Amino acid sequence: MRKRRFSVEQMIGVLKQAQVGVPVAEVIRKAGISEQTFYRWKAKYAGLEVDEVRKMAQLQEENLRLKQLVAELTLDKTMLQDVLSKKW
Repeated sequence: MRKRRFSVEQMIGVLKQAQVGVPVAEVIRKAGISEQTFYRWKAKYAGLEVDEVRKMAQLQEENLRLKQLVAELTLDKTMLQDVLSKKW
């Protein structure tokens, strides 16, 4: 996975600059990002604080781990059912 160029704090800082009235063109020029990147960040992080974003990322990671665990257990269950259904 590629390392992020901007931290969560920096992303939210850029969004807050635009929120307080600095023109978007000036904000993206100073940050060195594209307009598309700015609006993608805005769609994802608008109105959130840094701790909320970190909590969201933590929950997404936990959700991924739990989904993988469910998939493994489902596979185990299916294999055991196949073994039990066969006549010896």
